[in-house]
Amino acid sequence: MDEHIEDDERDALAALSSSAARRKTHSYSQQLRTGSGQKRQHQVRKHSLDEDRIPKNIERYYNNHDSSDDDFYPHSAAAGFPPKSGSFSSGAGEYLSHRLDQNLCTDSPKESRPSLAEFIGSGGGAGIFKVPVRAGVHPGRPPCLELRPHPLRETQVGKFLRTIACTETQLWAGQEGGVRVWNTADAYEPGWGVGGRIRRGDEDAAPFLESVNTSPTMCLMVDPANRLVWSGHKDGKIRSWKMDQTLEDSPFKEGLSWQAHRGPVFCLTISSYGDLWSGSEGGVIKIWPWESMEKSLSLTQEERHMAALLVERSFIDLRSQVTINGVCNISSSDVKCLVSDKVRAKVWCAAAVSFSLWDARTRELLKVFNIEGQIENRVDVQSGTDQQVEDEMKVKFVSTSKKEKSGGFLQRSRNAIMGAADAVRRVAKGAGGAFTEDNKRTEALTITSDGTIWSGCTNGFIVQWDGNGNRLQDFQHHPSGVQCFCSFGERVYVGYLSGTVQVLDLDGNLLAGWVAHNSPVIKMAFGTDYVFSLATHGGIRGWTIASPGPIDGMLRSELAAKEPVCTRRDNFKILIGTWNVGQGRASPEGLKAWLGSAATDAGIVVVGLQEVEMGAGFLAMSAAKETVGLEGSSIGQWWQDTIGKSLDEGTTFERMGSRQLAGLLIAIWVRKNLRTHAGDIDASAVPCGFGRAIGNKGGVGLRLRIYDRIMCFVNCHLAAHLEAVNRRNADFDHIYRNMVFSRSSNLLNNAAAGVTTAVQNIRGSNAGNGDEGKPELSEADMVVFLGDFNYRLHSISYDEARDFVSQRCFDWLREKDQLRAEMKAGKVFQGMREALIRFPPTYKFERHQPGLAGYDSGEKKRIPAWCDRILYRDNRASVTGECSLECPVVASILQYEACMEVTDSDHKPVRCKFSVDIAHVDRSVRRQEFGEIFRSEKIRTVVEEYRRVPETIVSSNSISLQNQETAVLKISNKCVKDNAVFQIICEGLSAVKEEGQGSEQRPRGSYGFPRWLEVTPAAGIIKPDQFEEVSVRHEEHQTQDDSADGIPQNWWSEDTRDKEVVLMVNIRGSRSNQTKTHRVSVRHTFTAPRPTRIDSKSKSSKKIHGGSSINRSDFRQLSSSSSSDAHDDHRYLHSP
Repeated sequence: MDEHIEDDERDALAALSSSAARRKTHSYSQQLRTGSGQKRQHQVRKHSLDEDRIPKNIERYYNNHDSSDDDFYPHSAAAGFPPKSGSFSSGAGEYLSHRLDQNLCTDSPKESRPSLAEFIGSGGGAGIFKVPVRAGVHPGRPPCLELRPHPLRETQVGKFLRTIACTETQLWAGQEGGVRVWNTADAYEPGWGVGGRIRRGDEDAAPFLESVNTSPTMCLMVDPANRLVWSGHKDGKIRSWKMDQTLEDSPFKEGLSWQAHRGPVFCLTISSYGDLWSGSEGGVIKIWPWESMEKSLSLTQEERHMAALLVERSFIDLRSQVTINGVCNISSSDVKCLVSDKVRAKVWCAAAVSFSLWDARTRELLKVFNIEGQIENRVDVQSGTDQQVEDEMKVKFVSTSKKEKSGGFLQRSRNAIMGAADAVRRVAKGAGGAFTEDNKRTEALTITSDGTIWSGCTNGFIVQWDGNGNRLQDFQHHPSGVQCFCSFGERVYVGYLSGTVQVLDLDGNLLAGWVAHNSPVIKMAFGTDYVFSLATHGGIRGWTIASPGPIDGMLRSELAAKEPVCTRRDNFKILIGTWNVGQGRASPEGLKAWLGSAATDAGIVVVGLQEVEMGAGFLAMSAAKETVGLEGSSIGQWWQDTIGKSLDEGTTFERMGSRQLAGLLIAIWVRKNLRTHAGDIDASAVPCGFGRAIGNKGGVGLRLRIYDRIMCFVNCHLAAHLEAVNRRNADFDHIYRNMVFSRSSNLLNNAAAGVTTAVQNIRGSNAGNGDEGKPELSEADMVVFLGDFNYRLHSISYDEARDFVSQRCFDWLREKDQLRAEMKAGKVFQGMREALIRFPPTYKFERHQPGLAGYDSGEKKRIPAWCDRILYRDNRASVTGECSLECPVVASILQYEACMEVTDSDHKPVRCKFSVDIAHVDRSVRRQEFGEIFRSEKIRTVVEEYRRVPETIVSSNSISLQNQETAVLKISNKCVKDNAVFQIICEGLSAVKEEGQGSEQRPRGSYGFPRWLEVTPAAGIIKPDQFEEVSVRHEEHQTQDDSADGIPQNWWSEDTRDKEVVLMVNIRGSRSNQTKTHRVSVRHTFTAPRPTRIDSKSKSSKKIHGGSSINRSDFRQLSSSSSSDAHDDHRYLHSP
């Protein structure tokens, strides 16, 4: 049978070619009738494109034919043959790739179906249509340690990471359900893998420990002196966690905890004197004195409630202290950042557009100033009308009067647009011009080693301040908003909203920058060998402190050699379906014929519908809903549910997300056994109708991450009518350039990470440094366009088209296809591929009329056309390409057909099945390989260069002070080349006994100084062969806040006995992760008489505003207090 068909094809081709010169004056249908019999015409449509089936003499017809007949020949270069040598240009659309599927198919190994021939559009090799660059090792950034590879968003519900902090040997992370900790010694160990004892999403992460469930963690602060990590939580509590947790303690429990605020604890810091400062909403700042925390930490587990109560009563409310007659001198905005300036013993507090500067020892307000550096005397209370305006927006388009409903489409559209504009004006007015200030909002704050303060803004500007709050300079190296800082040595790392990380010197000069993550970098922390960055998606990467530098090239080459060990390849099938349903509903038989049988071996099913619901009223309401972030309709939901039932949703497939824009709907289903590797669903919609505002025409898209690769599916409905070719081209270009993905309200398993959300320039996991303005679709590994593109057949009559269709001569009809002509010219769908069409035109039909006789036979007699199409682009930059880490996604088309038996619409549904090969990296294995490389002798030699510490000399190792005396400690840098970075901390405090011996030393919080000691400056940079003089002074200071019941709170120990402290002068190099320490003993001899009582009446009034201290009598008073005292205690516990 096959041989017979082959002979008939050859005869038909010979007959066609022999009469080619006589065809100019005849129609296509007439020529077919004169050229051969009916049987032979039937065989022409099935001709093969294989060269061994082409007549040997056919080339002479290409060399000798008239140029006016070029489009007529079915086997010209435009129709399927590769051009001669030298005639092929880059991106030539007329080249057809017809190859066997050489991929390993894991889903159905018995299947050997060859892939279909493809037509490739021109213009895909340049600009925004260029295939994104991929590589086994990212070429545009330093090699990094993937401590926690990017987890799928859907796996992180209730476990999103919000912040990180580093100790000397650990990395701590705050998450929505508590905290977790990684030991750096285990950083290179493999993960537990799929099916291990760890939850989904962390299979490839390095081994870690996790705490018991708590309220979401908002911030972390490390206290190395007491081996504690403090965490602030959304429920207003502050909790402590012990370092050095063991496996037996997992999930480990908290230590001391207490109710600190009514609202979330946004930030924590420990001052130079060991006090814990916390910031919350409404501008509330509280201080938790170290003395009360120390007592509580010393209590046993059985006394935990007593310990929490002791700390809760000890707070000092700074906002209350600076409020006079109901007017507060500091901002009422939420406290975003707290930074301890240990150089000058101050604390910086940052709100959105203002700062307050405090003395860490006296706890007095020093200065309030705005982001421009201008001093503010008073901050107005935030307006309370925002919520009311927001509520008005939400209901703006819900209620519509009968009079409005009776109007025409244009009137309702105008009402919707005017309503949206009015809502925007109301919000702008109610916010008091907040829109104009939004780009100047402070998002991050840090102190550098030279003592300057850096603040980062949402517009990408970085502002430098001196220690007194004077603005020094501002600069911008990146247009995206600043999210976080990390200061280390003489470098400052900046994390941006775009996912970029930059390295700056202390003068603000840009040293390096790279795309660290494909989502915002929300926190950075310095560890022993790495600077770690946390992205909103929960991925954590470690960047070596030697980067950027020669070590990057060494690591990159070594990792490239390990590529075969780390590479994994997978194969699955994708079924794509598109259908213009014409506001109708499908029958169960129609859906089964369209999707049922074809989905049996598909791993992913994507369905795009057009004209789900139309009409002027619906389109206007849809546009109004879009302005307030609403979407979808009951009919759209019916379609999703009905299709889901046909796919056996819930048992075989899982629906992952959808997006509807007016009559456009796209939805995606993933097979259960593939669901572990697929997620991060995002959606987008781009309207193209009525001034690019109404969704009767446009595109809706879904973005999916699978096996760490990005795939985008876009359902389009372009401009109609035969002559509107340029409008259709413009619609595609508008959709391609403006499709920006974000989380949709219709995405299933959608969870908020509790961090700033913004429009991102998505970059694939192995993308190079792309242009900032590059469309998101251009950065995807695979893009599929489907829908009713509305391209028609040109230069052909209705009767001729019907004639060709009835004879199934689709090769001839393809030459009249507008879309193919435009793609060939590089005007639309540049560089995209489509299988050769071998099915009848899918438009336009009479409903419920079976067979080809159902084409429109009414008055208009619309010419049949292939309006409904499916095109794609993968990672191949050339016609062919093998699947590898450099070309990670390679697809081929196994099936491309229309379901002509379905008659529920004037369009026929179309389906296309892809076989997709994906190459990806086993992150767990590569982390192991990275560890072996990093610990190798070759790399360690380079790293050791960054461990060198400059030689320094301290003038004395012992200082003795009397009351209010000052001594000078001289620190000299003997190195002639490197700067020395120093920091002075207090190792411990002890009271001197009568025998002259000191008691056991007790460190304060974060090695803070005792209140009677001033060390200035306590940190800084010493240039080569220079020195720094440090003032060590005894300061006698007593305030009302330091007394309880008129008696100084620590008169029995700190203020009346001789004391001794050990100062540690820690020295580091400008980029060193090692420290050398000089110890200096400071002894103070007390000679003054015991302080007199302080007026208790004044003290009592101060306590009402939140200040209360704990002394020894508290242990007795808590159990025997009067009812009035109990009432006061209750008031303190619930004070703001």
